[in-house]
Amino acid sequence: MLKRRRLLRPALIGLAGAALVLLVLAFIPGGVELRITPRGGEPLLVLPLQPGERFTVHYYHSVENAPIWEVHSVDAAGHIYIEEERYLKFGAGMGKMPGVGRMIMRGPYEVITDMHQPTGDFVLRVGSPGVDHTILWRGTATNLSAMAPHQAVTFSARPVSLLGRLWRQAWPHRATPRTQEP
Repeated sequence: MLKRRRLLRPALIGLAGAALVLLVLAFIPGGVELRITPRGGEPLLVLPLQPGERFTVHYYHSVENAPIWEVHSVDAAGHIYIEEERYLKFGAGMGKMPGVGRMIMRGPYEVITDMHQPTGDFVLRVGSPGVDHTILWRGTATNLSAMAPHQAVTFSARPVSLLGRLWRQAWPHRATPRTQEP
């Protein structure tokens, strides 16, 4: 009986210590998770992001068939911002907004940089194949037009705990593209 108690006490202390570590990890910030989800459906993409990390929406303008890149970031609270727009020329609905960012040329492209304009969660109506709404993230390209043409998808972000982030590193969401961590 005494031998059993000697073994039981360290086991209980170990379990209590493990529970405490898990509890602490559940309250430490671990980044942000961006979800791109069609109305009433499962996420098409789930992207683990560090605060300030960027992702890009790339597509071809439906009127001009010219390439466009919209660079976004997410802060630690899960707020989404547009940081930069890049395009070959002004098209329908394209161009600088007064007081937002600064216009530069980057090769043949007109670029609005330093925007940092909050968008919050937003809805994108995914275009047809050919418009090719594509998400660029950590060297991956996911074509939403091939997955959900003509559907409205919501971009939303939320903070995750360090425990949640570690869990997703071990067992990624099925909608997370395979890539290396930054």
